[in-house]
Amino acid sequence: MVKAQIILAFDTSGAHCAAALLCGDRIILRDEAMAKGQAERLVPLLEEMLAEAGIAWGDLCAIGVGTGPGNFTGVRISVALARGLALSLGVPAIGVTALEAMAFGATLPVTVVIDARRDEVYVQGFWGGGPGPAQLIAGAAGTGAAMGGIIGLGGGAPKFALAEAVARIAALRMHSPYPRPAPFYVRGADAAPPSDPPPVILP
Repeated sequence: MVKAQIILAFDTSGAHCAAALLCGDRIILRDEAMAKGQAERLVPLLEEMLAEAGIAWGDLCAIGVGTGPGNFTGVRISVALARGLALSLGVPAIGVTALEAMAFGATLPVTVVIDARRDEVYVQGFWGGGPGPAQLIAGAAGTGAAMGGIIGLGGGAPKFALAEAVARIAALRMHSPYPRPAPFYVRGADAAPPSDPPPVILP
């Protein structure tokens, strides 16, 4: 009997703490809205999911993590944790952008649009030959596209919740060489640093 692959994925790139536990055909999802406090809540949330499924940390086959674009501190919280878990557990960590997670499962070609605030949106096209460049476009806030969604043949709402898409993409990539996850920033950092320094991402 083939043992089911167990993938733990999470994302804190927005005002949420989202996670998915993929075990074969079974999926457990959590998505808690929060503007701050993700650093304190993320690990307990993951432990609760593992306990519910009767799975130990050592049973995990891979870690999937949302790499943004999004909140700078939130992205770095998740990426730092994913890299730390991967190192301690001896499993791969696979980074997945929010843009490709939204496009996952859609009929190509599609263009993904995510609200970036400040009267801007993140935009990226996905075709059969691969993704186009991610861009930050000004002047689109307040439109239907700025609310976030998919435009194209497979348009509409994303097929999967963000964390579930990250988990499923990680499952597909876990056996192939893949770079360690790193924050995916489309917009440059603000001049003013946050009051609490984000986790340090080592090279």
